[in-house]
Amino acid sequence: MRREETRRMTITAVFAAILIIQTFLQNIGYVRIIPALPAITTIPMTIAIYGTLMGTKAGLGFGLFWGITRLIDAYIQPGNMVSLMLFQNPVISVVPSVLAGFFPSLITKAMGKTNYAKLGYIFSGAVTALTNTIMVILLTSIFFMHDPASLVHYLGNYSSSTPLILILITALGANGVIEAIFTALVVPVIVTPLNLVLKRA
Repeated sequence: MRREETRRMTITAVFAAILIIQTFLQNIGYVRIIPALPAITTIPMTIAIYGTLMGTKAGLGFGLFWGITRLIDAYIQPGNMVSLMLFQNPVISVVPSVLAGFFPSLITKAMGKTNYAKLGYIFSGAVTALTNTIMVILLTSIFFMHDPASLVHYLGNYSSSTPLILILITALGANGVIEAIFTALVVPVIVTPLNLVLKRA
């Protein structure tokens, strides 16, 4: 039992270190392609791998850790005004991150009981990234529904009559799709050999 706890703590420490590096070193966890818009994030890949390997409770905790680091990052080194306005809000920073950490192990467990276990890794990666993007869009539309102009001003040239949620889908949706494809492709490549190593340990 103690050996298993030590192993889990070691794995968590390694992933926490990776997440901190991704968060606070430029263009590793948040890759900024269009300066005015939020960065494309590679962190859902880390969240999906950890949640898949460690289970639901651990995934929730790791998602919370991501949310807290994202909140801190928005205060100490926001990359642009949109990131500052969105992620200095604790709800927008934390809730999508926690939910993103929750789903990977659920999907992996469900599909692990079938003949499509490896396909579950692909789905868990895609769902992790899409959960983050969708929840950020939904929560942002709620928090800015009474004053959308303050945010839309930084998102580009949109008509004042365009609903905020459509603007957010247009502005942030492309990032979400790229993140989902990237995460879906990378997660099975990393998780498959890691699972074999952990089973032998």
